[in-house]
Amino acid sequence: MFTGIIGEVGQLQRSDSRGGDRRLLIQASGLPLESMELGESVAVNGVCLTLVEINEDSFAADVSTETLSCTSLGDLTAGAAVNLERALTLNQPLGGHLVSGHVDGLGKVTAIRPDGRSTRFDFQVPKALLRYIAAKGSITIDGTSLTVNTISDQGFSVNIIPHTMERTIIGEYQTGRAVNLEVDLIARYLERLMTGTAIVDNATVTIDLLRDNGML
Repeated sequence: MFTGIIGEVGQLQRSDSRGGDRRLLIQASGLPLESMELGESVAVNGVCLTLVEINEDSFAADVSTETLSCTSLGDLTAGAAVNLERALTLNQPLGGHLVSGHVDGLGKVTAIRPDGRSTRFDFQVPKALLRYIAAKGSITIDGTSLTVNTISDQGFSVNIIPHTMERTIIGEYQTGRAVNLEVDLIARYLERLMTGTAIVDNATVTIDLLRDNGML
C-alpha cells in the first residue's frame, strides 16, 4: 500500500526487453536504498513494482506484459523522470489516501491553464472509470494523490499547487500525455460488494440497489 505522497522524482536509466516483459533500471539516489531489501515494493508512476536488484543509487524492477498493457510504463524511454514512493509502513503518516499501486486505466491530459498561483489540469478518462470519480474525492495520477475539483461527462480537473509541481513529474505534463489513473479504493470495493462486478461497462449502481442494501 501507498499514500500517493511522492518521495522522490527518479530517472529511468534503461528499459530492457526480456521475452515480452521489460526490466526497468531506475536512478533513485533520494530513496534509502541501503535499508531496502529485494522483494520490497516501490510505486513507479503509481505502479506497484517489486525490487529485483538494488545498487548504490539505483534499483531494477520487472514489468509484466499485463502491466505494460494497462499502464504507461512501456512508453518510457531512457532519461524519463518518474514519480517514486516507497511502500507505506504502519508508523508513517497517511498524508494522501490509501493507494494500492494497481492502475485502473489510462487518462489523457486535455488542457493546462494557470489558476491563481496553482495550475489547473483537465483529464479525459475512459467511460468505465468515470463513475468512480467524484468532485472533492481522491484520485491517483501517476502515483500522486490529488483532489478532484470538477467532473464532466468526459473527465475531471485538478488544481496543482507550486509545491506539487516542483516535487513530482506533473510539472512536465503537456496536452496529449497519457497518465496512469487509480480510482479511490472505497468506490471500487463498494461497487464490487453491491453488484458483484467492478470496472466494467455494464456495472450499474441504482437508487433501488442502494435502497435494497440499506444505504438509503
